[in-house]
Amino acid sequence: MGRCLQRELPTKGTGGNARASRAWKGEQPGVDLARRRRMRRPNPGPDLGGFILHMLSFDAQAPTLCDTLGRPLRSLRLSVTDRCNLRCQYCMPEEEYVWLPREDLLTLEETAQLARIFVESGVRKIRLTGGEPLLRRNLSHLVELLASIRGLHELALTTNGVLLAQHAPALRAAGLQRLTISLDTLRPERFRALAGRDSLAEVLAGIRAAADAGFTGTKLDSVLLRGTNDDELFDLLAFGREHGVEVRFLEYMDVAGATRWTIKQVVTKAEILAKLTQRFGRVEPLSENGSAPAQRFCLPDGTTFGIIASTSAPFCRTCDRSRLTADGLWFLCLYAIRGLDLRGPLRGGASPEAIRHLIQQAWRQRDDRGAELRRELPDRRAFIPLEGLRRDPHLEMHTRGG
Repeated sequence: MGRCLQRELPTKGTGGNARASRAWKGEQPGVDLARRRRMRRPNPGPDLGGFILHMLSFDAQAPTLCDTLGRPLRSLRLSVTDRCNLRCQYCMPEEEYVWLPREDLLTLEETAQLARIFVESGVRKIRLTGGEPLLRRNLSHLVELLASIRGLHELALTTNGVLLAQHAPALRAAGLQRLTISLDTLRPERFRALAGRDSLAEVLAGIRAAADAGFTGTKLDSVLLRGTNDDELFDLLAFGREHGVEVRFLEYMDVAGATRWTIKQVVTKAEILAKLTQRFGRVEPLSENGSAPAQRFCLPDGTTFGIIASTSAPFCRTCDRSRLTADGLWFLCLYAIRGLDLRGPLRGGASPEAIRHLIQQAWRQRDDRGAELRRELPDRRAFIPLEGLRRDPHLEMHTRGG
């Protein structure tokens, strides 16, 4: 128990309505970001190909760090801020919050340093999150630092899209590969009620700007709430098809921060599929291996979409994700109450090897399956009351990232 050998699967294009595989045309699968950037330059000689094949073989045979359930350490959600410019009802329904002390926040260089240690420990995918990550100053510089890490295969960002139009070109130029944008409604008045701000026009502009900047394989995440926006199921799918992006429908989760959550508001995967089948005909599941949270489907006309059924059908047994907060606290599960402090050792002068040992030791002992345990509760209510969240802001969803 602890370590296992597992071959690294080549990184795939994300598919979907934008035919994201075009983004990878001419690039070798499984090659990390730093090597991809070097490969775009003219070939300096015949030895480069052999070197790349050697490095691919080395990555493929490297030992994989596994937890007690055999789940590898592969994906890291990297929060760069706990601040957000929206107040979505399912995540940050209050207007005022207790924020992390600014002096505790990791610098961009510290964040990149920890990210490098995680990659050396087995992480292959990093997703920048928040809060709203585009609120972090000089984010493009961090993207540049992360994109240069050898061994990192995928670098993505999740955003609410409000500031995306002004940042998309710089993020793309810095080396960001993929985007996930939140879009829960297409109606301005409903957006205002759901998000507490009148920013739908900015989000739509951000979606267009992402395409103009060259991003492909973009995902749109829509949290469906019964009686609130579940009547836009078909409209959101049509929007995704029209704009060449794949929509993913998320079940409403009772994570910390969702203080107004009730089971009655959850629109389940089964309900979503039933409605789509009734409207469009047979919905085909797409058979895919991996640990991605979304199960993907295809409509008769070829439109693809995903469903993340974290509430009714948790994927804990294949979850390879962990989360690092903007102040350096590492959480092994979205529902975890406690995290491991990595900022302290980093600022205290601990060597990369010492920090890597802390990471490896914690992951080997990991047995979390928070969503499964929540599903088994007979009287399921909001995870943590508001008073508890104000005592410890690290429990908030917007602090540890989605």
